[in-house]
Amino acid sequence: MAGGIRETGDDLVENHEINVTPFIDVMLVLLIIFMVAAPLATVDVNVDLPVSNATPAERPDQPVYVTVKPDLTLALGNQDIAPGGLAAALATATGGDREQRIFLRADREVAYGDLMETMNTLRDTGYLKIALVGLESTTGAAPAPAEPGQ
Repeated sequence: MAGGIRETGDDLVENHEINVTPFIDVMLVLLIIFMVAAPLATVDVNVDLPVSNATPAERPDQPVYVTVKPDLTLALGNQDIAPGGLAAALATATGGDREQRIFLRADREVAYGDLMETMNTLRDTGYLKIALVGLESTTGAAPAPAEPGQ
């Protein structure tokens, strides 16, 4: 605490010390307010989302599948693609039609970043219509294994 100044001539003593008690009280009240308000500020709302009634897009007669394998090699349909040869293989498979939808599927073991690299490569080559392929499963049931010809 700070020292006080005392005058020797008068009986009246002036106290120049800072009273910290009100400051501590205000700080404790602010702490309690923030402790109560912080959990209310987080977004943790349970929402029962509506079911979509959109009909699935029809599958084309000759879909173009690009597959990312667990070892990060690519395949177009059932044919393996050389590294860096995705653009040429897609141009051959689609006849140069960059508006055709490309169905991208990846093994479960492929990291998200590696899948995004493949999607960026597709986008850089001009194919902007990309559909991600997954297995449909019902709740509680194990997903069926993919057919080798897909």
